[in-house]
Amino acid sequence: MIGYISDNLLLPILDFFYGLVPSYGLAIIALTVVIRLALFPLSAGSIRSARRMRIAQPVMQKRQAEIKSRYASNPQKQQEELGKLMKEFGSPLAGCLPLLVQMPILFALFATLRGSPFADVPYTLNLKVLPADQIAAVEIKPFNSASHSIFITETSHVPVVASLEGGTKLGIGDSAQVNLHTKDGQPFSSVLEGVENGSKYTPSWRVSKGEGVVRVSESGLIEAIAPGDATVEASVPGLAARSGFLFIKALGQVGFYTDGAINWDIAILVGAFGASLFISQILSGSGMPPNPQQSTANKITPVMITGMFLFFPLPAGVLLYMVVANIFQALQTFLLSREALPENLQDILNQQLAQQTVAVAATAGGSERLPFEPKGKK
Repeated sequence: MIGYISDNLLLPILDFFYGLVPSYGLAIIALTVVIRLALFPLSAGSIRSARRMRIAQPVMQKRQAEIKSRYASNPQKQQEELGKLMKEFGSPLAGCLPLLVQMPILFALFATLRGSPFADVPYTLNLKVLPADQIAAVEIKPFNSASHSIFITETSHVPVVASLEGGTKLGIGDSAQVNLHTKDGQPFSSVLEGVENGSKYTPSWRVSKGEGVVRVSESGLIEAIAPGDATVEASVPGLAARSGFLFIKALGQVGFYTDGAINWDIAILVGAFGASLFISQILSGSGMPPNPQQSTANKITPVMITGMFLFFPLPAGVLLYMVVANIFQALQTFLLSREALPENLQDILNQQLAQQTVAVAATAGGSERLPFEPKGKK
């Protein structure tokens, strides 16, 4: 499903924007904004639900405890009253459904930006080499990898599959040719014949695991040497993997620290991601009574996630998408935090804010007394 959405929805949109503005960096930004606008109703539902639950949760918890205590001996009545409570305030799970619905599209967008043209496309084949007397008893099952859309020009891409006709189990001394081909069976090499500088998209091959078990030639011919497990990888260069955008040196560049040097463009993108996430979380609590636990989480979570992405291998193009998506999310949260609430929730919020004001005033008044003074004196 994710591959279908990527091939039939996201890549055509990407092609369209690249045709308008020949910049893959701008195309990523435009694609992100379009998808976020399309998902606005779903994500807005999640934001609204979270906002309402944050207000209603203290009241709901109190009334749930009262209902369970009052009708402890009558489970049917208890469930009936709890149902009325959910109907009044809404279910805490109501905000999860919109998130689940949009997940396939977001995963497809993420997968699109991690592949061609923004990054080199890998094909991984996990092999098992068996002794000659065991391989004869193995049932032959042809292997086909997942399909990846490979860009061969700025606006032309073809779905390519890696296959092994004899499967991934080989006998010692056997050889097997890995075939890269389109879904209709056309060899990838023949697709490149009509492309200007098509040779630069010729895949490179390597044994990433089990070098003493198999070896692979430049044409993708695998030879089994010794029994054991092995992994062979083919990598097809991404058209824009080494293209820059603004301060980004290469959209396909991966890693904050590589070859003994800091990639400051990656560091800036990760920092911008953390800052935008922090702002979005602060805005989500705008106009709400302070919650110490939530406030602490809002401070710690962006730091933890930002630190993780400093060393998580994501291409710069994906990080660019994440920054733009977070900025859009922060703007959306800002707008929705100013929406009028249902009357019952607005009353609860007014009471919470009033209680907060009284508590702050009492704390401030108490701080003016000397430690040894009675409460009645100023």
